[in-house]
Amino acid sequence: MDELLANQNEYLEAGIHIATKVKTPGMKKFIYKVREDGLYLLDLKTIDSRIRIAASMLARYEPKDIVVTASRIYAIVPAQKFAEIVGAKFIKGRVTPGIFTNPNRADFMEPKLIFISDSRNEKQAVKEASKSNIPIIALSDSDNSTKFIDLIVPVNNRGRRSLAFVYFLLAREVLKARGDIKSNEEFKYQVSDFEAKIEAKPK
Repeated sequence: MDELLANQNEYLEAGIHIATKVKTPGMKKFIYKVREDGLYLLDLKTIDSRIRIAASMLARYEPKDIVVTASRIYAIVPAQKFAEIVGAKFIKGRVTPGIFTNPNRADFMEPKLIFISDSRNEKQAVKEASKSNIPIIALSDSDNSTKFIDLIVPVNNRGRRSLAFVYFLLAREVLKARGDIKSNEEFKYQVSDFEAKIEAKPK
């Protein structure tokens, strides 16, 4: 597989590969090199192949059986847009203890797959899912814990443009894997549709 899902320059401009200055043991293998300023860089080909694998895994589940979580400010808009396009359920912000484990709760859910935007911020979702043996896919930066994660998509999961781009690609690839669309051209969304808007500060 030589051809990437997107032009290499688009990946680089979105900063999808720019990680943090910290690496956890589980994320070490995804690091390509360290920049002079100390930031780790994630391997672009691995990011690309993991997006493909995640999309193909997501496509195998009924949309109603997938839950997508996002809590960081720049992750909420793209994750919600992704969930809407693929038909998944979306949990914004904090995941309530017991939501996947306590059938007596009014908001109890029994998903068959969880997609997490950040394992640090959404550690309650990871905890709940792992207790219930629900497979977890997670967007993981170099400083994220990989414990209990079944499929890691190594990516800059804090940057506004990076998150918009990865969720755009995931949504497109899921629809293609399901056979809902046959080509990239049939995907009627733009990266900008997934991007969190920055509110202008009052002067």
